Amino acid sequence: MPDSPLFTAAAIAVIVLAVAVVAGVGLKVIRSFRDLGTDAERATYNTLHAASRAGQHLRGGLHPAGAAKASKQLRVLLGCDALAITDTDAVLAWDGTAEELRPTLMRLAAEVLTTGRTVVVSRAGLSGTSDHGHNEFSAVIAPIRAGSKVVGSVAALDSAAGAGLVRATSEVADWIAAQLELAELDSSRTLLMEAEVRALRAQISPHFIYNSLNAIASFINTDPARARELVVEFADFTRYSFRRHGDFTTVAEELRCIDRYLLLERARFGERVQVSLRIAPEVLSTVIPFLSLQPLVENAVRHGLEAKEGPGHITICANDSGAFAEVTIEDDGVGMDPEHLRSVLAGHTDGDHVGLRNVDARLRQVYGDEHGLVIDTAPGEGTMITMRVPKSQPDHDA
Repeated sequence: MPDSPLFTAAAIAVIVLAVAVVAGVGLKVIRSFRDLGTDAERATYNTLHAASRAGQHLRGGLHPAGAAKASKQLRVLLGCDALAITDTDAVLAWDGTAEELRPTLMRLAAEVLTTGRTVVVSRAGLSGTSDHGHNEFSAVIAPIRAGSKVVGSVAALDSAAGAGLVRATSEVADWIAAQLELAELDSSRTLLMEAEVRALRAQISPHFIYNSLNAIASFINTDPARARELVVEFADFTRYSFRRHGDFTTVAEELRCIDRYLLLERARFGERVQVSLRIAPEVLSTVIPFLSLQPLVENAVRHGLEAKEGPGHITICANDSGAFAEVTIEDDGVGMDPEHLRSVLAGHTDGDHVGLRNVDARLRQVYGDEHGLVIDTAPGEGTMITMRVPKSQPDHDA
């Protein structure tokens, strides 16, 4: 029986609906695929991701463990069959096929390590180095430089060592060199911090030790018990100040050091030094750089109260400020000129307020410039110093 117009219209409607559903699903698939990025964008992401992961393993320097992990990412980056990383003495890492060629690589890399120029080893050159018939490989060996010195090499083995692989291998070698420079910078920053702590200890020792010993000596005949107590406190203070382990401590430990310091200063100044403390218990375990609070209190005594007539007051506060611990040290001493203070913190004034400059520099090195000391002062108006550090510091061990 011939189709009725009603049946034909219904069939057309069903077909249109089906096409619309298929088109909608297709658009969703296309849109979902497009959300992943173009081929170029995905290639860029994969390149940056591989470089980022490899860089993490090289930040400790050119060592076998880090090189082994980095070589896996770098081989993917270059798209070669095998990749090796060497220092000047041995192959540190090999990733990929034909590892039986590893014992001969240092001989092939000798020219690169000597001249600092990239070398391409042909298939014939590689086939003559092994009895395993690996004449299907060519190799590109590029130098890793640290300044003017060659410290290692990168070797990429592939079936065809074209101009693209040569350039890419050289770029990877330069990139590794940049990571090693960053590792050296991190090491230098650590050494600088240690040197600054030693300088701070040296700054504490002559001035403070001389005055403390004089104060203790003054009590030997008049109050032997007090002299013995001060000797114990002096020993504990110096033991803490000159300890040889750790760049970090806790707020609680630093406050104990300050308590001993102030006890010894009171032996010299008597009631001229008055102290108030307001400490939030939740910040006591916060990790801070070693000897970062005590020099601020010493600055308040030496440069704030010592030159002031009559008694002076120091207020030490440690507050919980969300993700941060905020410590303030305030004195009502003679204060200082803000322009002079800026000169001191910039390192333009030698021998004056060394503790302030040292602590400010170390805080900026560890936490960033936004965490340097905040100092409010003016001549005759006293000084308030604020230090703000994160409470969570998983990378720093006290």
